Amino acid sequence: MRSVANEEDDVAARSRALFEQLRALRGAGGREATSTVGLAPNEADVPPADGAWTSDAASDSDSNSDSSSAVEGEAEDPGGIGMRAPVFDQDGEGAADRPQPPAEHEPVAAAEKEVGSAPADAAPAVVPAVVPAAPPVAAPDVEPAAPPAAEVAPAASGPASDPRHGRESHPASELPLPRILAIANQKGGVGKTTTTVNLGAALAELGYRTLVVDLDPQGNATTGLGINARNLEHSIYDVLMHDLGLDECVEPTSVRNLFVAPATIDLAGAEIELVPAFSRELRLRRALAETADYDFTLIDCPPSLGLLTVNGLAAATEVVVPIQCEYYALEGLSQLMRNVNLVQSNLNPPLVLSAIILTMYDARTKLADQVAGEVRSHFGPKVCRNVVPRTVRLSEAPSFGQPIIVFDPSSRGSLAYRELAKEVSGGAPQRVG
Repeated sequence: MRSVANEEDDVAARSRALFEQLRALRGAGGREATSTVGLAPNEADVPPADGAWTSDAASDSDSNSDSSSAVEGEAEDPGGIGMRAPVFDQDGEGAADRPQPPAEHEPVAAAEKEVGSAPADAAPAVVPAVVPAAPPVAAPDVEPAAPPAAEVAPAASGPASDPRHGRESHPASELPLPRILAIANQKGGVGKTTTTVNLGAALAELGYRTLVVDLDPQGNATTGLGINARNLEHSIYDVLMHDLGLDECVEPTSVRNLFVAPATIDLAGAEIELVPAFSRELRLRRALAETADYDFTLIDCPPSLGLLTVNGLAAATEVVVPIQCEYYALEGLSQLMRNVNLVQSNLNPPLVLSAIILTMYDARTKLADQVAGEVRSHFGPKVCRNVVPRTVRLSEAPSFGQPIIVFDPSSRGSLAYRELAKEVSGGAPQRVG
């Protein structure tokens, strides 16, 4: 059995060897060499996490501050283990600016303290083999999993929803075909004829077979569709006064699926001639009942509340009212509604007010917004979402005898009437045969 003195010599020799190894590593290259002392071969290759290194001087200062052995004499040596001088990196970074040392050096420093401070007569301390833990490895940046997508409620089906816009469709789109629309407003210059011609052309473009009936003695809908009234053999006047069949006076237009029953100046005398006539308010209704070849029939009523307008309201299944976005249009609307109620109660009970179209809308003026807001607050969903803007192209198109979708297909007016036709009709044709 070995003596106590031999064991003490062995401990002292091991301590000196450990100190010499640390000195050699310190002088050879700084903190990278020091980080591998006491590490297993595989552990030395593990890179430290960011911010894991600290000043070697701070670590050695703590480990040598309590030593009372021969190590204390070497603490003043700048190249030794316990050097006090600040250590600078190549970039001039001081010890105070350097990262903190890894946690695995603390057991080695504690072992050095125990070895250096042990008294001579004490039992030899057994230094356990310290295997420092591997430095923490930063977890890779993992993007958080995306939250589960919210369940999307299925779009409502049926006529109450519009899949193109994701909102409710116009109530008029629910009405069955065939439909007869009276475009009426006793106030002049609100866009009745413009709406009749261009809405009819847009409906025909969608595939609906459409008929425009010109009840205005001025005959603007006729000329707006390229028909010369002087060359006509028959007109709507003959239908009303001489019981001519409607199909005999219908003329085709340049737009596919669009037809017109033209008007001439002779219609101006029909107001007087109809006064003594029998069943004078229902003449147009009987004429339309004899033909059922059209999905939409649009009646351009004159700007009055006379017998021609009453004939148009009595023959229609619904009333469409264009309103200019000005104050006077609101005054005329109340008078028109009284006439519609009279016709509904006495001549045509199924008649309904299906749509109100805002025309000549000028977004630059506050008045247009105020009139539109007033009409929408009073009539609610019956007011069409799409408004017809004030544009010179709509005024130029009739001089060429063309609807706006033919004259300038990309203009704002053309786009407005196309969207209006989809809103009023509900989209594609529904009637077959």
